Amino acid sequence: QEQLAESGGGSVQAGGSLRLSCSASGYTYCMAWFRQAPGKEREGVARIYTNSGSTYYADSVKGRFTISQDNSKNTLYLQMNSLKPEDTAMYFCAARRSGPTCPLSSSAFGSWGQGTQVTVSS
Repeated sequence: QEQLAESGGGSVQAGGSLRLSCSASGYTYCMAWFRQAPGKEREGVARIYTNSGSTYYADSVKGRFTISQDNSKNTLYLQMNSLKPEDTAMYFCAARRSGPTCPLSSSAFGSWGQGTQVTVSS
C-alpha cells in the first residue's frame, strides 16, 4: 500500500509561484494531483505515468502548471506558475497501482495524501 505525503503549500499573491512535493512509498503505475476548493467537488489537475513520464493537464492549468517526478527519490512535483485566486484549494497527490489507463478521475486512484493548502490572494 502506497503512503503519500504532500508538502510545499502556502500563501502567495496572484501571479506568484509555488512548488508542491509528494513523497511516495510503494509501487505506482501513475500519479496525479487533484484539488478541492470549499464547497466544490474534487477536480483533477494533472497526471503522470510513472514509467513513461507522459503527462496530461486539465485545461484550467495547462501552460501554467507542470507535473514531474524524480523516480530515484520516489517524489512527485507540481510546479505552479502564474497562480490565480481561483487556484486556491487543498491540493492532494494520488497514486494508482495498475493500468492500462490512468484517467484523471478521483475514482481511479486508490491512495491519497493528506493534502496541502494553497491560497492565492488577489
